[in-house]
Amino acid sequence: MNHEFDVYGARILIVDDQAANVALLEQLLDQTGYRQVSSTMVPQNVCALHQANAYDLILLDLKMPQMDGFAVMEGLKMSPHDAYLPVIVLTAEPGHKVRALQAGAKDFISKPFDLIEVKTRIYNMLEVRMLYQKLENYSKLLEYATNQRTAEMAAAAQ
Repeated sequence: MNHEFDVYGARILIVDDQAANVALLEQLLDQTGYRQVSSTMVPQNVCALHQANAYDLILLDLKMPQMDGFAVMEGLKMSPHDAYLPVIVLTAEPGHKVRALQAGAKDFISKPFDLIEVKTRIYNMLEVRMLYQKLENYSKLLEYATNQRTAEMAAAAQ
């Protein structure tokens, strides 16, 4: 496998106030081969954790006390990391799906979990995330090369 495109090395954060859901997702991701999975049951910590770790994917429960998933997504939008908010929301309420997507989530997983669906949606999301990063890196490289060439041409013209 190409090291630059290692989906299983992606940094994943699980955010859920239910210990059983956290344990289930951690176990599923571990068994699937993901190597950098962490979790929190305190939604107020998510933005600081993302600042420190720049997660490739955040699995975010919508219904939590004190601070729900929608408030967490609002906070994440302020993050300077990148414009791509890598969030899959976890919800038992079908009515929240559209609102979550409109709030910036990239996908959703319904509760109770269908484990095949969970694995597939996570993998697909990470694949898109990796391609997005690759494109962003390529754009920066292209911009750098263009600036170098422009500088060389300006120097040669003098």
